[in-house]
Amino acid sequence: MTPVDDFAALLAGPVVPAARGLLGATLSAGGVTVRLTEVEAYAGSGGDPASHAHRGRTPRNAVMFGPAGHAYAYFTYGMHWCVNVVTGPDGEASAVLLRAGEVVDGLEIARSRRTAVRRDVDLARGPARLCAALGLDRAVYGRYLLGDGPVRLRPPATPVPPEAIATGPRVGVTGAHDVPWRFWIAGDPTVSDYRRHVPRRPGPDRAAGRRP
Repeated sequence: MTPVDDFAALLAGPVVPAARGLLGATLSAGGVTVRLTEVEAYAGSGGDPASHAHRGRTPRNAVMFGPAGHAYAYFTYGMHWCVNVVTGPDGEASAVLLRAGEVVDGLEIARSRRTAVRRDVDLARGPARLCAALGLDRAVYGRYLLGDGPVRLRPPATPVPPEAIATGPRVGVTGAHDVPWRFWIAGDPTVSDYRRHVPRRPGPDRAAGRRP
């Protein structure tokens, strides 16, 4: 088996080992390559309230149900794209959000897409920034990432050793707040900041059970 075959087998297994194995992998698109330094695991329907597949299959999340190795992209806050790698056995929804990375090739192109960013370590520091640096949008949805297409995911040249991987709660989720399924390379400056989700306090009309 080739390293890519081994990587594909890892992604087709449970989501947590797959998430750990994605650290140090590279994602290339639009003339830019990012080495992944932070990821977040999400399980399938029924078992993970923070997962987009928690309530079952929908047109939006259908790709999460497999097969593994495809991209699940979604639009958030009306302005940002985020991309996940689908994992697990075919028919069982799970995916790993690509949260942050280091631009290791195509630095000038990434800078041209992220003109407001002053430091190179911030170019792909966060899931929306990572997509922006790579030029990813709706078109990546459903693409197979382990082939030779325009968006290519490749295994780490050297696996990140377990002792170099830190773990903690996921960022900004509205359910299962403290599940420690965010994984990152300890001490890496491109890792994003942790922010726990804080529910908005209802206004007077909402508190009274009325729409504004």
